[in-house]
Amino acid sequence: DYSLTHQILFRTSSFALPLPARNNTMEEEKTPDTAPLIPKPAKKRGQPSASEEGASPYPEMSLAQDIHKLVVKAPGIDAAFQARVFEKIATELENPSLYKSLQTSLGGGGTLSEAALKEMEDKHAKHMEELEAKVEDAKENMGDMEVMDARVNIARFAAKALTKDEALEAYQKLLDLSKVSSGKKIDAMMESSRVASFYGDEKKSAGFIESAQKLATEGGGGDWDRRNRLKVYRGLARLLERDIKTAASLLIDCIATFSCNEICSYSDFIVYAIMSNLLSLPRPQIKSKLLDGPEVLSVATDIPQVMNLIKSLYDCDYKAYLHAMVEVEPVLKSDRYLQPHLDYWMRELHILAYKQFLDSYQSVTLQAMADAFGVSTDFIDHHASQFIAAGRLSAKIDKYGGVVVTNRPDLKNAQYREMIQKGDVLLNRIQKLARVVDL
Repeated sequence: DYSLTHQILFRTSSFALPLPARNNTMEEEKTPDTAPLIPKPAKKRGQPSASEEGASPYPEMSLAQDIHKLVVKAPGIDAAFQARVFEKIATELENPSLYKSLQTSLGGGGTLSEAALKEMEDKHAKHMEELEAKVEDAKENMGDMEVMDARVNIARFAAKALTKDEALEAYQKLLDLSKVSSGKKIDAMMESSRVASFYGDEKKSAGFIESAQKLATEGGGGDWDRRNRLKVYRGLARLLERDIKTAASLLIDCIATFSCNEICSYSDFIVYAIMSNLLSLPRPQIKSKLLDGPEVLSVATDIPQVMNLIKSLYDCDYKAYLHAMVEVEPVLKSDRYLQPHLDYWMRELHILAYKQFLDSYQSVTLQAMADAFGVSTDFIDHHASQFIAAGRLSAKIDKYGGVVVTNRPDLKNAQYREMIQKGDVLLNRIQKLARVVDL
């Protein structure tokens, strides 16, 4: 119908890359009264993990997801939802800087006065002095473990109630201690990455993750559990960088061993794994790993929009697929890992369906294609011509005859040309090396 056509046309008519948007993060499951677009289970899912249980609950990444929904004005978000977010920041986190930052982003909101926020800041300054005194006492009267524990307490309090810079500085002081095991350093780096990600500093977050990965692989400090959790952290970072292929590989490896409820819920993790792998997995693996995967099926009722999307694509029900795209768009917009590249996701989903449809034909009429997708021939002509011009579809349109003719590349010839090009490069390098050796 017209409304469906209009929405899809709006999302796929532009090939301009979307600008990076402000990002926040997520973690715990939400209760039904928060009106999330993806319903959350009542308990944590995934595999139990000793290092996960020891991870700091702050910053609370589900709160970052809620803040993101407020900032992007996600569908279904009302004044009551906003009030609950402010209330949580004020009473549970007692974080005045975050409270004021959110007020600035939203142009108002919240009920706390400047005096109340100043009182909260003074209270935290006094508490920090007490925590620092415990560190000094541990240095003078106790051992290295007690000093480290005191530093951990300061870092985690800062992550909960202070600013991003203060929290990262506290974690750096922990990392600078002389006698900290590699495993504890990895934990501190992962928690630092969550702090940076919570406040939208994805560059710093990715830097901490890469440092932790390097320590886990080269420093010998990463046990299996930490390396497994790092895969999830790295996969989500790649998702934000739009390195979808790498993200897909990392995320799908962790579906059966997920133990990172501190960074996102299991149902949200499955959404990330499905969306990234949908663009890269061959059709048989979409069936075995996504549609019929037991871990995916365990949360299928929590993510109906995404499940309808992959099912309709696998069933070649392209009309239902376009409807599913419209339904899944608000889910993508409401998620801080997917929203920054929303236009990209919608465009790639559209191209994916066109490619799959055209793979079955050497030529097909525009009318037949339009009937399959449930849209007009003008709609098909407009979109297909754009995708063909951009080199995303191997086809051409005979407008006079009303036919789309596929133009599949010859794989063997392409491989032959690639081999010749690489051979030329290799020969040039050998000749340069030979001249250096002769000298």
